[in-house]
Amino acid sequence: MFSGLKKMFGSEPKAAPPPAPAGENPSTSPATPPVPDAALPSGLAAFLCREPVFDRKNRPVGHLFRLHQTASRAALQRALDQALLDTLLGAAETPAGLVFVPLGSDSLDLPAVDRIASANFILLVELAPDADGAALAARLGELAERGIRCGLFRQPKNPAFALAIGQAALGAIDVAASDPAAVRDFSAAIRGNRQQQLLFACGIDTLDDHQLCLQWHYDYLQGRFAASAPPRPAPAGGDPHKMLLLNLMRLVQGEAETAEIAEAMKHDPAVAFRILRYLNSPALGLTHRIDSLSHALIILGRQRLTRWLSVLIFSVRQPELGDWLLVEDALTRARLMELLGAQLLPGRSTDPLFLTGVFSCLDRLLHLPLDKALDAMPLADDVRAAVLERRGPYAELLAVAEACASLDPPRMEEAARQVGLDAETLNRALLAATAWAAEVTEHWE
Repeated sequence: MFSGLKKMFGSEPKAAPPPAPAGENPSTSPATPPVPDAALPSGLAAFLCREPVFDRKNRPVGHLFRLHQTASRAALQRALDQALLDTLLGAAETPAGLVFVPLGSDSLDLPAVDRIASANFILLVELAPDADGAALAARLGELAERGIRCGLFRQPKNPAFALAIGQAALGAIDVAASDPAAVRDFSAAIRGNRQQQLLFACGIDTLDDHQLCLQWHYDYLQGRFAASAPPRPAPAGGDPHKMLLLNLMRLVQGEAETAEIAEAMKHDPAVAFRILRYLNSPALGLTHRIDSLSHALIILGRQRLTRWLSVLIFSVRQPELGDWLLVEDALTRARLMELLGAQLLPGRSTDPLFLTGVFSCLDRLLHLPLDKALDAMPLADDVRAAVLERRGPYAELLAVAEACASLDPPRMEEAARQVGLDAETLNRALLAATAWAAEVTEHWE
């Protein structure tokens, strides 16, 4: 987390690195070229979608990553798997938390699989109709010996399933495609084999299905259930901590004197303590201790302090499912806009782009219409125009960030086209933004 905060206060973000050649991982040398039949057709856009994965305590533990495109997936399964692994393994920043990667069983012999070195990767294997059970079991065992964990999707009618499931570290099930009895029986079978296998449930669309998976001891849970969780009730009269932070942001961004800002911070000692504790963290790398918000203004400047306050306002004590989704969405879109802006708007400060991404989620945080949430906030005209009216120089990048959160590949493709982004550049920037947001919230309070 603190390394993420250090990046937050550092220099302008570096542009996302240029795409590595197909099959090449910049972190390894020499790279193993992909097999000839594992290349996406020229001109085909495949966009990265990432979905949070939660544990049994409703805390995010990582992400499930997929590549989506409009062509027949069956015809391109192997090529998409290769491209997905290349994107993840070639990232400038290793994704924080667990990285769940769905693959077809025919893709387990791809060179990229043998390049996996991080213990946080978990491959989720879907059996091909003609999968060789004995060969697959041997391959899973080989990967397990090298520390690469694999899960196997429940496909009891496939002859290879019974042979291979014993070598898998996880049993996986698509809840949306299964009846409740199958969800129950699969859990009982996996837990009864005494091999300490874990259980992964994806495609959990409703809170009822989520409760069913919790009841039957599933360890990792993914799906749209989190988005349907009821929002945290807004406190009567508003959240005093958030109101104070908003007021501090208004003062910092406005023309208030430093003494007035310092006096406002004294209204809530707990908020003041948290701000100063984070600003003085060793990882931040500041050479002088900060003893007050007025001192922070001198050391950091108003723009950087506003950035920090905009992040802190999304912190929630004892966060629930909906809180985690909101925090990730706000921070990921803010960082994504910043990274892309460094490439597409050279020479301009990226701080306004970061604030645009954060403030575009403020209505959901405060349970207010967006214009009311931003009322009296002294925002730059370009930021306000993008957030409230979807116009101005930042509007198209905000549309890209929102499209990435929608998990809608055609929408992502159109938004990227509007700003001249190719799929690979956007995928790498999104991966970096996701990693950064997860790092910042790793020890969220």
